[in-house]
This record gives sequence, structure tokens and C-alpha cells, in this order.
Amino acid sequence: MVTTSPPLVQVSGIDKRFGSTRALRGVDLSIEAGRCLGLVGRNGAGKSTLVSILSGLLAPDGGTVRFDGEPAPPVGEVARWRDWISTVFQHSMVVPDLTVAENVFLGDVGRVVGWREMRARTREIMAEWGYEIEAEAFCRDLSVEELQIVEIARALARGARCVLLDEPTAALERDAVRRLFERVRRLVDGGVAVLYISHHLEEVFEICQDVAVLRDGQLVLSAPTADLGREQLVAAMVGTAPVAERPAAREQAVDTEAEPVLRVEELTAASARGRLSGVSLTVAPGEVVGVTGLLSAGVATLGRVVAGAVPYQGGRVSVRGQTVRSGRRDLAQRAGVGYVPEDRLAEGFVAHLGVAENVTMTITERLADRFGVLRPGRRTAAAEPLTRALSLVAASPGQPVGELSGGNQQKVTVARTLAHDPGVVVAITPTRGVDVASKALLLSSLADVARTTGAGVLLCSDELSDLVLCDRVIVLVRGEVFTEFTEPPFDRDELIVATEGLGANARVVDQQDTDGVDPR
Repeated sequence: MVTTSPPLVQVSGIDKRFGSTRALRGVDLSIEAGRCLGLVGRNGAGKSTLVSILSGLLAPDGGTVRFDGEPAPPVGEVARWRDWISTVFQHSMVVPDLTVAENVFLGDVGRVVGWREMRARTREIMAEWGYEIEAEAFCRDLSVEELQIVEIARALARGARCVLLDEPTAALERDAVRRLFERVRRLVDGGVAVLYISHHLEEVFEICQDVAVLRDGQLVLSAPTADLGREQLVAAMVGTAPVAERPAAREQAVDTEAEPVLRVEELTAASARGRLSGVSLTVAPGEVVGVTGLLSAGVATLGRVVAGAVPYQGGRVSVRGQTVRSGRRDLAQRAGVGYVPEDRLAEGFVAHLGVAENVTMTITERLADRFGVLRPGRRTAAAEPLTRALSLVAASPGQPVGELSGGNQQKVTVARTLAHDPGVVVAITPTRGVDVASKALLLSSLADVARTTGAGVLLCSDELSDLVLCDRVIVLVRGEVFTEFTEPPFDRDELIVATEGLGANARVVDQQDTDGVDPR
């Protein structure tokens, strides 16, 4: 008689409610040892809730979780859960002022004889999996990729047989993504089960053997990735909702001879996100200009400087002829600069305030009556057209934004930016962590602002798919303008080559390189 082993991780009939919201509805899911399962779905589909349940952080209202056929430990018995499953969250859980070894064994010190053994075990794990990070190094000195390695090593140190990776490539450059995939394949080949959560469907097809789709809290598809195409996966994610691949074409060309709404001249700045060395550019009324490059190229720094979020050391930023003072976000907003930050959790919204309050916080003076009183009904009425246009899902206009899914939080951030009719919109990676349908809505909203109001849009993103709405794309390499693409649609491969400092202008960058590194 042939017997089959039970799945390493199995959830059956999982239900979860938050008040009147039913986040999960009878979900059945299995994760097999030695396989990578991709979990995809739109923002608000229930992915984060399922991960919290699988991580032992949240108890389901109904259904069961089993490990290798046996019931999972009670919620709260963290150490027993970690014997089976460990989660690498999108936002780093590493403590920066501790060493690598201390972080790897954080919470498990009682199982280690002493500091020397802790460091030795960390070195063994790093060597076994090909990671080149010193056990004694402080985590505050590590790169984003190295911090992620520390989190994966923490999971391996605990002997977890299943690893959950939540949006693991969100802050990684292309080479780092390739190395991550190599590590995931090594984990799978070693018999570890991997649950891989991502909004990048191309990653799912590249790294996962199986894929599961959540929609509105229900499992609507589970199949080997080899049996599916991208169109089938998107259809399962969005149901009958249409998905725009590209914003609508312009009815008329941008007048590039008009006086620019944004002028950046010989800008220099120093930042952990990358320096700027003499960057100059203009944005015409109604024009969408993309700026792209590797994470360290200064793309985000440029956006933050123009928005007044960080200071600059030299050069000039002006909006409609008015100089924007260095590092003054309030004055930049007053000059007409709208800002969609890259980190929505830190800068995008106030978590404990409601949707309508967040969306309208830039226009409170405009909404107040002649006695200076701002009534909730006026907030709601002002916020409603923007939230409707972005298909924002919330229980009510008063629901705290901190309770929304990541994608809906991003929609609140964009709506707040657009509420005060800015003359220039600075958007930094506005679709990061957003599902395929919401991404189209967010990009279309930015394109519509340029098309209908004449505002200029400066789109700073290392997500090349964001650049589909741009009239021009400027590529930064090591803080300098490397080249410019002026004829959409833009070739993805040519953009990738340019961001690496290669292509027709490679010789120019090589001559100007002050770090002594050959960009080729």
C-alpha cells in the first residue's frame, strides 16, 4: 500500500473577521516541503491576514492549521511556532544596534550556551548558505540586502522548515534580486518549504513551482505555475474588474517650449539614498518626466529634494519661477509641490486618523466655513471624488487608515497629494507594494492630473513598469544625469542597460566617474 506524507504546512477552512469585515473565507492551502508556493492577490485580498495566522501571530475564527499533519501550537507559544515556520517581513525586523549574531539568535538566547557559540553558529550558517557577512558586524552598518540575509539566517538558525517571504524584493536592486532567487532555490533544494508573496507576477513565474490566488478573502485559484499564463493569473486576481495596461494616450502633445513648471539647476545633495552631483532638468506644463536608476543612483534623493523633504547643498529648485528653499517641505507645498513619498508608513498618512481626514489634511483652510469651523461632512464630500476615482476600499470615510491594506493606504497618500491641486507632483515609487489593478489606477490618476490640469509630474522610480506614462525618462547613474529617452514607448532592455551605466553614453560616465569604478 502506498502512503503519502501530509503537507508540511496545511490550513483548512480558515475564517477571520475584523468587525463586520470578513478578511478570510474558508481558505484551504497547502505548502509542500521542497517547493516554493507563490501567494498573490490584490491589496485587501487577505494575504497579510493569512500570513499573520501562519506566523502564529493571529488566531483564526474558524478552521485549522497543521504542521506535518499535527495541529499547530496555540497562538502565543512563539518558540514552538518558530520551530516550524519563520517569516521574513517586508519591513525589516532587524535591530540595528545589535550584531549580526545577536539578531540571528534574538529571542532564542536561552537555547545558546554562550556568546562564542552564538557567533560560531552564525558563521556556520552563513558559510553553509554562501552568505559573506561577519557575525560580529553591527546591523546598522549593513545594506538592505544584507539585512534581509540576516533575517533569512535567523529563520535557518531556528531550524524552521518553512520560510515565509513577504514582498522580499521591494527594496532590492536587480543583482540583489538575482542573488535572492539563488538563495530561495537553495532553500527549496534543501527541503525547506517556501511561501513567496509578491505583487511582481514575473517573479512568481520565475521562482515558484506553484501559485495560489486570494480574492476578497477566498482562495480562487491554486495550480502549478507551469500550467498558467500571466493573463489567467491577472484574471483570477481581479475577477471581472478591467485592468488598464497603460494610461490613455494624450489628445495633444506637451508644449515643451512653454515655461517649465519645474526647473532643477546644478543640484547637489548628499543622502543615504544616493548623492546628487550637478543634476539639471525641467518639467513642462502637463508633462510627465520619469527619473530612474539603481537604488543608489540618487533617484529618490532627487524627488525628496524637490519636494522639500530633505535639504540640498548646491544648485537651485524652482516651481513656476519661485525658488523652493532647501529642506522646507511646508514652503514647497505652499509653492505648489504635491508629494507622494516612497515610505507611506513614515510620511504618507496619519495612521490613527480616518480616510477623509487624511485625504483633506492639505486643504483644511479651504474647507472651513467663514467662522473657521471644519465640519466632518465637508471633509467627506471633498474626499469622496478622489477616493472613488482611485477605487479606494474602506469600511467608511472615518475608518483609520492604519487599518487599511497597504495598497489602499497608498491610494490615501496619492489622494491627499492630489487634493490641493498641485502645480508639480513629485511621486517616488508610487506603485511599490500595490497590486496590478491598483497600479493601473494610480498611474492613470497621475497621468490625468498632467493631462487635465497642466501640472507637471516628476516620477522618480526604480520600477521600470511605472515609466509607461512618461513623456521623457531621465536615467541617473551615481548621482549624475547619464542619458535621456525622449520617444515613448520606452524599451525596457535599453532602460536596464542605461541604469547600469552602459550603452551609447557609457564612455561619458566612465570619464566622469570619481570613484575609480569602471561602470562597464
